[in-house]
Amino acid sequence: MTEKFVLGLLPTGVPGLDELLGGGLVEYSFNLIAGAPGSGKTTLAHQIMFALATPQRRALFFTVLGEPSLKMLRYQQQYSFFDLDKLDGSIRFVNLGEEVKNGDFERVLARIVEEVQQFQPGLVFVDSFRSVVMSAEFSSQGVPALQQFVQQLGMYLTSWQATTFLIGEYMAIDAEANPVFTIADGILWLQQSLHRNSMVRKIQIGKSRGQATRAGLHTFRITTDGIQVFPRTLPAPEKRAGQNKAGVPRVAVRRLSMGIATLDEMMGGGLPQGYSLLISGPSGSGKSQLATQFLAEGARVGEKGIVAAFELSPGTSRNPRLDALIDNGDVAVVDTRALDLSIDETLHAVTELIRTTGASRVVIDSLSGFELALAPTFREDFRESLHRLVAVLTALGASVVMVSELEDRYTDLRFSPYGAAFLTDAIIVQRYVELHGDLRRVMAVVKMRNSAHSRSLRTFDITDAGMSIGEPTPEMQALLSGHPRLADAPHFPGSAG
Repeated sequence: MTEKFVLGLLPTGVPGLDELLGGGLVEYSFNLIAGAPGSGKTTLAHQIMFALATPQRRALFFTVLGEPSLKMLRYQQQYSFFDLDKLDGSIRFVNLGEEVKNGDFERVLARIVEEVQQFQPGLVFVDSFRSVVMSAEFSSQGVPALQQFVQQLGMYLTSWQATTFLIGEYMAIDAEANPVFTIADGILWLQQSLHRNSMVRKIQIGKSRGQATRAGLHTFRITTDGIQVFPRTLPAPEKRAGQNKAGVPRVAVRRLSMGIATLDEMMGGGLPQGYSLLISGPSGSGKSQLATQFLAEGARVGEKGIVAAFELSPGTSRNPRLDALIDNGDVAVVDTRALDLSIDETLHAVTELIRTTGASRVVIDSLSGFELALAPTFREDFRESLHRLVAVLTALGASVVMVSELEDRYTDLRFSPYGAAFLTDAIIVQRYVELHGDLRRVMAVVKMRNSAHSRSLRTFDITDAGMSIGEPTPEMQALLSGHPRLADAPHFPGSAG
């Protein structure tokens, strides 16, 4: 052999799964789909089968169930991937229940061989293979006969040049001394767990010979379209906007206007592209209004935006300006209706919108609403996951604005309950102050990484025309003399002047 053999890859038809597998399923491989009852094994197998089965590559699906195949098909037909036109022509179902019942592996193997020789499939599925194992434990032939059966089945299927899938109800401990796991070329683990009222499903590529797979656990969701996998996305630091491969900032970075000339001045020329900005303040201080102004300015100059509004659904946001941007197609919306999201699902939705719309401005409103929308298991590492989300989006060149609501304690300077200040490039704080019996809004730029910025605290107003920021006044300086912590705000650690 003088030339390197190249493995053929088959697309699974399952969104996100090919990315985990390193490009797709290895053709003619012997695979195991394992997991607990209800984790989605049969749905995954059917989705792959209907995606791959053609008149030239037919599929043979063996069922080893106590219930008839017709009952299983009745439920599987509810998925959009199910194609009735492929039945009998490209796909055939065969029930092995009678052969398996007596634990006679020779008879089981003979039936499989007979059906394969007659139908000449390119895809073979056995569901549930655990039923075969259970019959071995209670038969006179025992486990040694099962091992021999598995080896013979594998050799037969390899000689027939069929891509094979054994579906079984296995747990991780079963892999330690099970011949099926040893012989398999690929292993797909599916698991599910209930956290309070949220169901979390994850998939792991336990084994894939000849392929560089994506390690770790990855969340997936089952909908009427079938299974969709959300691979864990990691940033590419060397591609971050405004930095070279060593992470050193370049001299010239394009700055995005916030839509308020005075604020752009305070920030040293606007928000650098690829930066993350945290807008922090108490309820009603104008955080969402400022974020909307950022998106509106983008629309004015022809830059698309994305908003993930976790506080209220679009259309009921009580923010007519944002609703108008959405209706005009200037701002795309991330679906935040599900209350058991994962960080990876949200990140997938945003990156897909960036890819399809070319958006350069992203708003997350707010971090507290985002946390509540996540399944409880993902809230435990919310801080680390948020760091990854921001890193991935800014590496794509998007400028990310996050809104964080805080209780205004007047003397206690905090920026986020999640300790998110360290992972953002810029911070704007909005506060309330009492002036001559009136409650006034004030704001300051307390952090702008690698950039000079204003150190002044300014009053601002919100009108129908938007947000307007006032100039520093002696009266404000006098007020600050009685609030030393407010006066020191612009010098908060992390601020670059």
